Amino acid sequence: MQYPLHVCLNAPALNGQALAEQVQIDLNTSSDQLHEFNTSHGISDAASAERDCDLLVSLHEEQRGDPEAKLRSWEPVLDVRYGPSSATDSLATFVSQEIRKVYEDERKSLSYLTSDTAFATLQETSLSLDDKTGLDARTTRAFKYATTYHLTFSLFSSSASPSSWDIDDALDQYITPLLSQLSKISQFTIDTQVQLHASISPSIAGPQLDAVSGNWQLKKTDLSGFVNAAEWPLSPSIGVGPTINFVLYVPSKEQSPLEIAETGGTSWLIPQWGGVRILNPGSNEGSTLTVEDLEQVMLTFADQLTALVGLPPSPPSLSLRLSSLTRERATSLILSASSTLGALARLTLKLTYIAIPDSVAKAVNETLHRLEQACLDLREGRFDSALANARIANDEAERAFFEPSMVGQVYFPDEHKVAVYVPLLGPMAVPLVMAAIRELRKFRAGKVKSA
Repeated sequence: MQYPLHVCLNAPALNGQALAEQVQIDLNTSSDQLHEFNTSHGISDAASAERDCDLLVSLHEEQRGDPEAKLRSWEPVLDVRYGPSSATDSLATFVSQEIRKVYEDERKSLSYLTSDTAFATLQETSLSLDDKTGLDARTTRAFKYATTYHLTFSLFSSSASPSSWDIDDALDQYITPLLSQLSKISQFTIDTQVQLHASISPSIAGPQLDAVSGNWQLKKTDLSGFVNAAEWPLSPSIGVGPTINFVLYVPSKEQSPLEIAETGGTSWLIPQWGGVRILNPGSNEGSTLTVEDLEQVMLTFADQLTALVGLPPSPPSLSLRLSSLTRERATSLILSASSTLGALARLTLKLTYIAIPDSVAKAVNETLHRLEQACLDLREGRFDSALANARIANDEAERAFFEPSMVGQVYFPDEHKVAVYVPLLGPMAVPLVMAAIRELRKFRAGKVKSA
């Protein structure tokens, strides 16, 4: 697989065409076999860059020595500041190096995804043990891709207060802007709930008072069992998509402040489930948690959400991270659909007695068409379209593989048929066999007499 990326350069104080050509040469000689860079110049603003470019490199001349590069947080823009004495060749080399740095983590992730597949390249062998460990952890932590996720925000108070929270305003201010960006990849639904007098799971030892600090502490080994699944109304799934849970726990004043013993932190992530945040009550804590009270809580939940949906931790630009996630999700869905089709083909070759319904044949044809279109979209840089086609291909492949009429035949082997039919045919077969033997004896006896 290859992922063509359009890099735009805006260099009003330089010969933009010459710089773009030199950057193009430097990028093409890099070791990145997955990304195919195409550079141009003339784009001057971030709005045009988001529409026409994967990355805009904006160069600014200043009174300085060495050049410096910095990504914008919300836009796919790399600002490069250079001095008037910078030569075009050295500046082009610096720009190309910075571009490769922007996409370095994505290259590693795509190499990791395509390893042990027909799309693997020699790049995968260059991944260090730390890289593989980090990518393993990220994959294990995140939910499997879904078109829709359900988010549940829960306030569990160990006492009667706080009994309410300004969650709607807090979500609008801190979570909704993030969801609007993530909506390009998946859709989200939200519900909230409050439960008072919520006790911690009895399966753990519970908070212990630290004599030195005077704080109540939870051990790391207790974090995975902290959630009281028996009493806390946390549904594992609502609707068609998986549920991501976000729990805000307010301990009683008698057990405050509460923290994690090993780190002193107050939040943690539960892989493929959700996140937990402890909010220790203040001296003037009221019955309602305001938006100001929830600010740090919502920021923690936002960070946990990005990790749980698989958003890469770098580069710093959210727009570029979303673009990287789009390419990664499209790739993983293409690989998943291809693997499912291969498993279906092997199954039908091994179990030749299985009848293939027309619905399965149609689903397979649709999968092949969508896979071909998704790969074409990737090659031509239409990554959003590639994700949409890959999503349909994966759904159709799974629909074909788990066709109910075929699943029943897979688990109905010949031995099972013998066990079912022998008790039915046995009583009929015995008199038929005995009658055939008698007739054979009569035939032989008659033949002897005639001789």
